[in-house]
Amino acid sequence: MSEIKFAYWVPNVSGGLVTSTIDQRTDWGYDYNRELAVLAENNGFDYALSQVRYMASYGAEYQHESTSFSLALLLATERLKVIAAVHPGLWHPGVLAKLGATADHLSHGRFAVNVVSGWFKGEFTALGEPWLEHDERYRRSEEFIRALRGIWTEDGFSLGGDFYRIRDFSLKPKPVRGPDRPHPEIFQGGNSTAARRMAGRVSDWYFSNGKDFDGVVEQLRDVHASAASEGRSVRFGLNGFLIARDTEAEARETLREIVARAHRPSVEGFRDAVTQAGKSTSDGKGMWADSSFEDLVQYNDGFRTQLIGTPEQVAERIVRYKALGVDLMLLGFLHYHEEVEYFGRRVLPLVRELEASSPARESVSV
Repeated sequence: MSEIKFAYWVPNVSGGLVTSTIDQRTDWGYDYNRELAVLAENNGFDYALSQVRYMASYGAEYQHESTSFSLALLLATERLKVIAAVHPGLWHPGVLAKLGATADHLSHGRFAVNVVSGWFKGEFTALGEPWLEHDERYRRSEEFIRALRGIWTEDGFSLGGDFYRIRDFSLKPKPVRGPDRPHPEIFQGGNSTAARRMAGRVSDWYFSNGKDFDGVVEQLRDVHASAASEGRSVRFGLNGFLIARDTEAEARETLREIVARAHRPSVEGFRDAVTQAGKSTSDGKGMWADSSFEDLVQYNDGFRTQLIGTPEQVAERIVRYKALGVDLMLLGFLHYHEEVEYFGRRVLPLVRELEASSPARESVSV
């Protein structure tokens, strides 16, 4: 089996990765992030994910736009792949396809996208864009991905959809092609049934919010079943907030302090904004549908993955997730520069040792 891959959340949004008044040695600016990207690619990271909010809100008052920031990080690195988060409804797929093709050539084939169906109603309404109901947002995202892939791989591409209508459109140059890469990788997130089915039909990667082992198995089963019915395969990424310290007590105390010093108004504002995203689905499986206040202090449920403890404990848990079928860990940190270096020096070598001696993946029945 191939080694598990690692990505990190780019802190291009102010406030860090936890909504807490605890000290976070991180910065949303470019100089800090340029240094971080180089540090990350030299400490075992394969990908970076540039997040995006378009409107100041919920502890993220300042932010840089994801596609331009991703391109800047690509030009500052040599091997790191950078994933830009984008929102259908705020982007046209043809415009993004053109930007992506240019970014891909400038980076020699390292550009990727994460298609975000949208949870923040206020951003859409403030910009005068319609806010669709949950499953309609995922239908739009699926059309968006079909359009993106078609434009990137075909000449004279046409699509007569409910959301996008494209007629005889040819893009040149196309993105960089490789033996196993017909176009830039397409990621998507979402916990709902609609998201899982969409991933099986059109996406290359499915990102999950933080989950324990049982939660990962349940999602893997659904995503793989959806992909199998389409004759496809989808790779699986899992979000986790990593707190590795020399002792378990120190790591647990860091988590306790993060939650104890949560910025309650920001967490509650975020909770109010995302409640409809998770509970508007018919089966209640949407993102944040069952998240507690403590979970939302890390706004992608990263504490649930429990990557908290000594390097040995964290490495063992990562390899267990890999055995279940996780292909990539998407990580956040409290103090990025120090902890990315600590991860590369103390945690990653243990992960590789355990991978070399671990049995084959556990079977996840579909």
